[in-house]
Amino acid sequence: MLKSLGMLVTQVTQQIRSADQQSHSRADRAQQIAQQTERRRRRKTVALLAVMFIVLVLVFSFIFHELMAREGRSYSWPTSIYWTMTTMTTLGFGDITFTSDLGRSFSVVVLVSGSAFLLVVLPFAFIQFVFIPWINERERRRAPRTLAESTSGHLILTALGPIEQDLIDRADKTELPYVLVVEDVDEAGRLHDEGRRVIVGALDDPATYHNARVQQAALVVATQNDQINTNIAFTVREIAPDTTIISSANSPAAVDILEIAGSDHVVQLGNVLGTAMAARALGLGGTSHQIGHFAGLRIAEAGVVGTDFANRTLQETQLRQRFGVGIIGVWDRGDFSVATGDTVLCDSSILLLAGTAEQLTAFDQEFAVDSPAATKAIIIGGGRVGRAAARAFSDDDIDVTIIDRLPERQRSHPTYVIGDAADRAVLDQAGIADAGAILITTHDDNVNVYLTRYCRGLRPDARIVSRSNLSRNVTTLYRAGADAVLSYAGTGSATIWNHFRGDETLLVAQGLNMFRTPVPRELVGVTLAEAHIYRRTQCNVVAIEQHGILHGNPDAQQPLPADGELLLVGTDTAEEQFSRVFPHARRRPLRTRSRR
Repeated sequence: MLKSLGMLVTQVTQQIRSADQQSHSRADRAQQIAQQTERRRRRKTVALLAVMFIVLVLVFSFIFHELMAREGRSYSWPTSIYWTMTTMTTLGFGDITFTSDLGRSFSVVVLVSGSAFLLVVLPFAFIQFVFIPWINERERRRAPRTLAESTSGHLILTALGPIEQDLIDRADKTELPYVLVVEDVDEAGRLHDEGRRVIVGALDDPATYHNARVQQAALVVATQNDQINTNIAFTVREIAPDTTIISSANSPAAVDILEIAGSDHVVQLGNVLGTAMAARALGLGGTSHQIGHFAGLRIAEAGVVGTDFANRTLQETQLRQRFGVGIIGVWDRGDFSVATGDTVLCDSSILLLAGTAEQLTAFDQEFAVDSPAATKAIIIGGGRVGRAAARAFSDDDIDVTIIDRLPERQRSHPTYVIGDAADRAVLDQAGIADAGAILITTHDDNVNVYLTRYCRGLRPDARIVSRSNLSRNVTTLYRAGADAVLSYAGTGSATIWNHFRGDETLLVAQGLNMFRTPVPRELVGVTLAEAHIYRRTQCNVVAIEQHGILHGNPDAQQPLPADGELLLVGTDTAEEQFSRVFPHARRRPLRTRSRR
């Protein structure tokens, strides 16, 4: 069965390659025809100007010959042409002149006509049809076609979008080289001028990846559509058997095809985002819900509502002492604050915890409360993200209702309400009054901001998680009332990066990450109490790892080891500030995951 599927995929891929080659061939022919047409037009224009100049010289020479004859002088035709040329070019040697007023008037006409033609028309034609095309062609070819042979350990990206831009930012932070493959020459030149590292080449051409030194690359990221990604995977795997390939897949059926084509990891970004949004919507009523793994720790969220934590400080709860769980920080309506003993909790607070499975289980047994709202959720938007979130809710026995305008999507989920979520009657039909969590997953940020504000007004106590497509709208969604905001760019790039580099980073929410770094050289032997890392960088130390052993809730009076690693949490800005304050702290050496 698998062999037959592999043969089918190979045949389909060959057909895709053939279609792509035909498409590229047609596009190349169309481009060649357009270029040939433009060259013919330029040649015709230059020829027309040359003919006009020759005719003008001949007409002026004839008139010169006739006017001289009237003055009783005779000159040969070569001499007539000589006079015309010297007059038109304003040289005017003065060896041949008219004596009559008519002849002198004619000389002025020849002088003005020649100046206009030679000093204006011909230079314009030269610049327009010779110089500018040469400059344009030179500009088109300024983007590189190949990388240096010494290039190695780099990322190869096949598209430039929000996810790839986030990957580029991560690569720059870790001083990891990358290259972006661009098919369009003009686009490559523009990106090259912006400081991007690009090469020009077709995505289905093996020569492109040879030029990109794919055999020496650490990772190839294919984030085009499923068909192009399949072609990229086949092409790269054929010439670089050991290079890691990570592909994105839009449809579930494409996952197996991409894996057979040679992809080491296939990421369904809609599923990733939907599952992550569902994870941020759970953890109500004192029950911890895991949102990820990081360096051997389970990272979880737990809501304060319904527990006896409300109106108490973290020091009063004694969570660290009683259960050993680390309190990373506290969310409150999108505002994240690092946990301190004086942090006061309220019903809208969400605890961000770090601990082992046993520690989190003990926490749940002590504080979980029975909340009917914690078992009901509403998802606005029935696309890939919304359906993935619904599956995640169903796996946790959460009663979920999807609201969508498209009736054809109703088959994908049993509980569906067709209508506009901006209509109060539709929200009431979906059960917004009893829902503990509301997910807003549409692909339009303006709609998401509007619905977030609307739902927050209807349900001040509900947990609202919103999707952001553009990073600039994240803060707007938080201001509108979202408890958490996630995006394709953040979740997608974090997923790809973690497949590539292991558990080096964890996206807690958009703009908030957990990361690890070796103990900075200037902090070796210094205690956390003396280092003042949070005051200096706004990053909080979650744990210290030494010799493979993780020490959560590190003792603030214990000197930091030279061979240890710090596990920290902070915003993107705080992470950059940490790098500036401690320039000698470097991320771990490159550690890619081996191929299956």
